[in-house]
Amino acid sequence: MNVPRLLALSTALPPYPLRQAEIERRARGYFAGAAALDLDRLMPVFANAGIETRWSCVPLEWYDRPHGWAERNELYLENAVRLLERATRACLASARLTPDRIDAVIAVSTTGIATPSLDARLLNRIGLRSDVTRLPVFGLGCAGGVAGLARAAEIARARPGAHVLFLVVELCALCFRRGDGSKSNVVATALFGDGAAAGIVSTAGDGPAIAAAGEHTWPDSLGVMGWDVMEDGLKAIFSRDIPALVRNELRAAADGFLARHGLSLDAIAHFVCHPGGVKVLSAIEDAFELAPGALDHARAVLRDCGNMSAATVLFVLDRTLKAGARGRMLLSALGPGFTAGFVVLEA
Repeated sequence: MNVPRLLALSTALPPYPLRQAEIERRARGYFAGAAALDLDRLMPVFANAGIETRWSCVPLEWYDRPHGWAERNELYLENAVRLLERATRACLASARLTPDRIDAVIAVSTTGIATPSLDARLLNRIGLRSDVTRLPVFGLGCAGGVAGLARAAEIARARPGAHVLFLVVELCALCFRRGDGSKSNVVATALFGDGAAAGIVSTAGDGPAIAAAGEHTWPDSLGVMGWDVMEDGLKAIFSRDIPALVRNELRAAADGFLARHGLSLDAIAHFVCHPGGVKVLSAIEDAFELAPGALDHARAVLRDCGNMSAATVLFVLDRTLKAGARGRMLLSALGPGFTAGFVVLEA
């Protein structure tokens, strides 16, 4: 049958750990002079984030100085390609494929600008063929891991036997802006880390089947999540209503998606959810009426790596598969738009 399958999946973290306790201590100094900031009221977000460690492509001392957009983006280009190369080589090795077997590559990222795109920059480093089909994807934010996997499955289904390399990299920690005293920036400082993932999708081979994929975008919701471009980098936009929106409206969106594919939540054995934060995870549990422990892998990734935007859900999937999970899985992630992305895997 012409069913796309996830043949291999690999993840990669940058070299510098950020311990949450140290970041909290430094953040008091970073934000002490910020205007209109109720620091004492906001600082508990660090202790309550459910995070112990995040990872950064730059050392901790880098955050002690101000940095402009051009410098940040140059660091993004250098480190994004480096992380993607590591993840790709590991993924190819896991699938027992050489680079010349890759027929298409999708590169998802929203934390920097790359023209030529990241996939083009990776092509010569990895040794991909000159006729490889390339699709860079920008702007999906945290939903990019799920939506990008869905696009890879669509290409694989349309080109039976082709191998589609699916890449995600987000360097969220580079977006820290020490002069911004907004609540969204403080929350981002408490949550965001860097990470990358690579997967290979094909109708030829073994692995979890990508059985269904879809999205739901809420109307008139552009202000819920996103970036503003500032002189000193990307400014995070988070609505405080996100947990309530998830709790009250995600279930109907998921039910509608599943029903279109002849499924229901009762048919789902495992929930692989993007851990945007502890409040969002609790809201997902309420929305889907999940038993305690159902999102333990998501909480573990949040604890060990923080929120890596689009890459995070693939870290959760990697842990879920390595733990031996079998049966039908629902991948979900929420991103700018405001959009929910869904994928059903059958392992």
